[in-house]
Amino acid sequence: MHGTGEFSLLRDGAVLLGMGLAFVLLFRRLGLGATLGYLVAGAVVGPHVLGLVGDAESKMGIAELGITLLLFIVGLELNPSRLWRMKQEIFGVGLVQVALCGLAITGVVLLAGFSPAAALALGLPLGLSSTAQVLPMLQSSGRMRTAFGERTFAILLFQDLSIVPLITIIAAMSRNPADAHGPPGWLLALETVGAVVGLVLAGRFLLRPLFRLIGNLGEREMFVFAGLFTVIASAAVMELLGLSTALGAFIAGVMLADSPYRHELEADVEPFRSILLGLFFLAIGMMLDLNAIAERPLFVAGMAAALIATKALVIFLIGLAFRMTWRGALALGLLLSQGGEFGFVLFAQAQSGLLIEPQAASLFGAIITLSMATTPFLMSATRRFRAEPIVKGGERDGPTADGANAIIVGYGRFGQTVGQMLLTQDIPVTLIDRDIEMIDIAGEFGAKVYYGDGTRLDLLRQAGAADAELILFCIDGDQIEPEMVEGVHEAFPNAAIYVRAYDRRALIKLKKGPADYVVREVLESAVKMARLAMRGLGIAPADIDRAEEMYRARDKERLRIQVEAGDIRAARAETAERFPWGNDPR
Repeated sequence: MHGTGEFSLLRDGAVLLGMGLAFVLLFRRLGLGATLGYLVAGAVVGPHVLGLVGDAESKMGIAELGITLLLFIVGLELNPSRLWRMKQEIFGVGLVQVALCGLAITGVVLLAGFSPAAALALGLPLGLSSTAQVLPMLQSSGRMRTAFGERTFAILLFQDLSIVPLITIIAAMSRNPADAHGPPGWLLALETVGAVVGLVLAGRFLLRPLFRLIGNLGEREMFVFAGLFTVIASAAVMELLGLSTALGAFIAGVMLADSPYRHELEADVEPFRSILLGLFFLAIGMMLDLNAIAERPLFVAGMAAALIATKALVIFLIGLAFRMTWRGALALGLLLSQGGEFGFVLFAQAQSGLLIEPQAASLFGAIITLSMATTPFLMSATRRFRAEPIVKGGERDGPTADGANAIIVGYGRFGQTVGQMLLTQDIPVTLIDRDIEMIDIAGEFGAKVYYGDGTRLDLLRQAGAADAELILFCIDGDQIEPEMVEGVHEAFPNAAIYVRAYDRRALIKLKKGPADYVVREVLESAVKMARLAMRGLGIAPADIDRAEEMYRARDKERLRIQVEAGDIRAARAETAERFPWGNDPR
């Protein structure tokens, strides 16, 4: 453990993580976003400033897993039915945006004096926007599950899917003799279709049974292993065929999007995605040739401004053509006006194909970086357009049909009754349970129950708790602790929390917490049976009502004393004479 290589790796890791943490905290505080913080941190520790960390290319190989994991999580958000519902947005608006923005910026690059081949190799990648920057910003601002957010997401999704054809176009234009031995474009397209079909079949017949087996074992660590295996294996298959690794991960995500394990997978993979995506931007910052940029600062600033203006204008016009209001179209154009992370990947491809010089790749990498720096400010500018309708038919920027108003944790006998009653009022419900057998039975009756531990904050967040109005813990047994309820309340303050209490002792314990309502699980059924028993003895209905009223009043007063004292033995003297069993924990 004391070899030079190990020490260098640990030192580099400590420097990268430390500088990344410092700059991200600073840039977050300034309202500039994490992505720009990572890029600047990478440039500072890289060879052109402090030179604290070298060999950015080797780190890029690991860091690109961040892009792969990002696309896997994007795929988990899109089950096939939702993809079909969004087909016009994805393959209509998305296709037009990528094509028109890419060609328009190619024209701008041509005017800057580049050859047609170089202009196309630079312009098409610049037509893409930053999924890694825009999606987290939409999520943090609460706009992801809105009509505006869905349209933005559809365009970004098509941009990510367009990586394969763009790589094919750049490979076809390559001047590198080594690339001449690669497969022709039509064969690459057939291989892509075949690989996608293979991944779809593997997802249905291999992955789902695998996750069902792991769910029965109840080992969370195995879920983490299986999730990472799924992403890396699907990406490796695509890489073996010379295709987009990100596309492979995306298809794997889509295949699991409508499975019960979606939220558990998302919560387990998300931390790895965040870390590796941060490392990706750090490596990009390290690879920026600041000397080349310093020689032509006006060119970089001018091209960044031209990029933002051109994309904003083209997307604005596309929005109008697709019947958006001018406010919505302008907001969309401003939000997607920056360059994207896949531009760096495509520039590297163009450089290896001898279409552009390394200096040009550094210059245009800096242009993307500078355009990203403007995104937080442009995102703020789009907020003033939120109240405007942005799609045909007067649909406003409000919750979409996918937003869950209630999350029910525990779908046993108790949770089923609660869920079915909410559904009678058309209240969207997300159901979470850890019992695989229960999930399968619920699926036979048409209910969609997700696998996972609903007491975990990260899983609740992935299930949509930040947007939920109700969180109902219907778990059997004495499993809910006040500290957990407090954590849920702090994390999701807008959601009302309802808790099923196992017995009186659990109710007293939970009453002092932030839960809006705590329900004793057998109280109402016990009262109902007592009423039926008295009726069977011929007692008058008025006397039965009076008996229930008397019991509830005394029980309520006794519970108040016990909650205040925090002790189930409190109020013993007051109740022992009339109800000798009154302090029973039930």
